[in-house]
Formats: sequence, C-alpha cells, structure tokens
Amino acid sequence: MRRLLIALLGAMAVSIVLAAPAAAQTDEGEPTSEADREIVAAPVDILQVNGLFDEIVVDEIIRSIDRAVDDGSQALVLQTDSKGAVVSDERMVELMHAIDEAPVPVGIWVGQSGAHLYGAPAQLLLVADVTGMAPGASIGNVGPQLTDEFPLGPGLNQLRERTVGLSDARDLAIFKQRISDEGIATVANMIDALDGYVEGDIELDTTTEVVTESGVVQRETIAVARFIKLDLVDQLFHTVASPPVAYLLFLIGLALLIFEFYTAGVGIAGVVGAGSAILACYGLAALPARGWAVGLIVVAMIAFAVDVQVGIPRFWTGVGIVLTIVGTFWLYEPITGTSIWPSWLAVIAGLGGTMLAFIVGMPSMVRTRFATPTIGREWMVGADGVAIQAIDPEGTVQVGDAQWRARTNRATPIEAGEALKVVAIDGVTLEVEPLEGAAKDYREMRKKEPQDAES
Repeated sequence: MRRLLIALLGAMAVSIVLAAPAAAQTDEGEPTSEADREIVAAPVDILQVNGLFDEIVVDEIIRSIDRAVDDGSQALVLQTDSKGAVVSDERMVELMHAIDEAPVPVGIWVGQSGAHLYGAPAQLLLVADVTGMAPGASIGNVGPQLTDEFPLGPGLNQLRERTVGLSDARDLAIFKQRISDEGIATVANMIDALDGYVEGDIELDTTTEVVTESGVVQRETIAVARFIKLDLVDQLFHTVASPPVAYLLFLIGLALLIFEFYTAGVGIAGVVGAGSAILACYGLAALPARGWAVGLIVVAMIAFAVDVQVGIPRFWTGVGIVLTIVGTFWLYEPITGTSIWPSWLAVIAGLGGTMLAFIVGMPSMVRTRFATPTIGREWMVGADGVAIQAIDPEGTVQVGDAQWRARTNRATPIEAGEALKVVAIDGVTLEVEPLEGAAKDYREMRKKEPQDAES
C-alpha cells in the first residue's frame, strides 16, 4: 500500500509539470473566449472642477494634464461648475496655454444640469479640443478678452455681460462641434462626444456600436471613466476659499475667541475659534474681499465685547449689529460682472447666529458665571457704600475697597457722594438704594397690612 501511494503521488506530480507549459502556451496564444476578444480602450480622466477658479484649481488642472500623459489616458475632461475666477488674468492665460499645448486632448463639459460656466473660465472653451454642455446649464459673463492670442470670436463676444442656456449657446456656435438638441446630459455622453476626435496622429476611440438581440444599434462606452478630485488638504483650502464658507468661518472664529475671553482658562472654544479665524483669513485673502468691510466686522466684534463685559445688551450691541450688517453686504467685490456675495442662507445664518450669541447667549453666560456662589460676594448684600458718581439709573459705587458698577433699586436716584446700601447682586452689577429716602415697595406694604390687622 505504501508503494502504491508513492506511485500515485509521483504520477500526479509528473502530470502537473507536463501541464504547466501547455497552460502557459494557452495564456500567450490566442484568446480562448469571446470576452477576451472584447476591445478595451485606454481610460478617460474626468476632473471635477466646482467653485471659483483659484490657485488650487489651476494647479490641479495642470497636474491632471501631466498625470493623464503619464498614465496613458486618451483624454482629460474638465467637468466644470464655476461662476468665475479669483486668480489673475495672467494666471488664466497660463492655464489656457497649458490646455492648448497639452499632449492629450482636453475636453470641457459644463455639467450636470444646473451647472454654470461664468467669467474668465468660460474663455477656456477657446482652447479645449472637445466642448459640451448639459441641458439646464448656463454660460456667459465672460468679461473682456484675456489675451490677443485667443480671440473671443463672434459667439463669446456676445456673452461678455450676459448668460445663455443650451439652445442659445448652440445657436451662437459656442461649441466647436455640433451637439444635439438635448445637449450632453451625462458623463457617458461626453465620453461618446470624444469618440473619433482626431488631432495629428491622435484619434480618440471611446465608444463602439453594438447591435442588440432586437436589432437596435446602440453606442457602448469602451473607455473607462476615471474620476479625479482634489485631495483632502487641497479640497479643504478650496472650500475655505468659497465666499459663504470664508464669511461664516470669520464670524464664528471671532465670536468664539470673544467667548473664550470670558471663560476660565483655554478650552475647546478658543482652539476652534483660532482655527476658524486662521482658515477664514486664508479664504478672505484668496477672495476679492474689501479690507474696510473686514475691518468693520472686527470693530463690530469689539463693540459686542463691550456689552458682554457689562452683561446687558445696550448701545454697543446695536453698534455691533449695524457694523456687522454693513460689513456683510459689502464684504466681496464682484468679479467679471458676477456677484460672489454670500448666499442668503449664509447671510441669515451669519447675522442670525451673531445676534443670538451677543444679545442672548454671551450676556447670559457672563451673568451666570459671575453670579455663582464661588465668586464669594454674598457678603456685599446689605453692606454700606458710597456713590462715586450719580446713579440714575446706573453709575459707579464703592463698597469696601473696590469700585463696582451699580444701578438703583426701585428707580430711586442717588447723588454722587451719597451713602447707599447694597440690596442685591445681578451678574457683575450691584443693585443699590439710598440709606434714607428710598422708594417703598408697595407689594411689601400690602403684605404687612394684613399682619398688622391680625395683631
């Protein structure tokens, strides 16, 4: 039995060795199945470009062109949804040259439905190889011509200060190839539009025609769409440089820093506030923010802080609200005929949150903090003092060795130098009344009258 088992194992080993060359020959030879004979085309890179064209976006487009060449992609498509550029005209011209001289064809698709292509980025259509637009998208407000090397032409010339939809853009011959009445609705349709494009010795092969079992001829995509996005760090700074985010971060950062100033020690609010303020400063620097409007918001926060110290919203709170509103509505300058003013949602959230914080939240926090028993000022209730200045209804008093802000109790004015008594403490403010001649509380008198009657 042992010899028989050894013989069987040896026969199996010999058969495996002899079968290996045959298998290798099959792999190196002709495909053995229909699936192996399917045509697989080189991929098409799709770079999604959302928001304003800033330095991060421009750098990423140039890198994506180089990456497409290195990775053997057939073409690069920029899927755009932008309302303008915040980089210089010279930088946009540099980007136009990079697209025009790219070793691989570069397409621009304004999509999906509802997308925009406004301002200087719209002039990239002049140098793109294949262009398209989704139904429901819009294009225009291209502004002045960036360079004489790439003239606008009659189509874009009519869109210097206005925007149009798909049908008007097609009639103006904005696109370099004739597109259907339905436009280019999806990424797959854009890849199909690339098929057959020829430039020099390059011919794009992205789709093929197939016949279904029912005899219908359909176009089938054979090029894999490879989607590209900004990495996390670049996406963070690109998002921060959007008008609503920079505006909200600026308000949140300053408000949290003021909040931290009135709390004990350095906590989460201070760290988050400092981080928000730093990111907001980066965003405002990248955007066309008006310096005087930014200054107004800073002064507004200082005004808010004055009344937070007192613990009661008063005159300076009103000043802060007015300055914040003015700074909000004039924070950004328009670009190429397009307003980049923060959205209504951001404005409502920013102004509403600021008012709520400085009218209700922070004054209550300060009163609560300084009214806690741990402050150790209960001994002052009933203590005598003297008015440093007239109190009518508020002023300054001296109790013991310290001066305090005070207001009269029961609306009885107190002259400067007059003796007084502390009757209550409200946050950081003392409630006082004169030692003699104070107005009487008739509610207390009514309580005493029944007692006198019973006695």
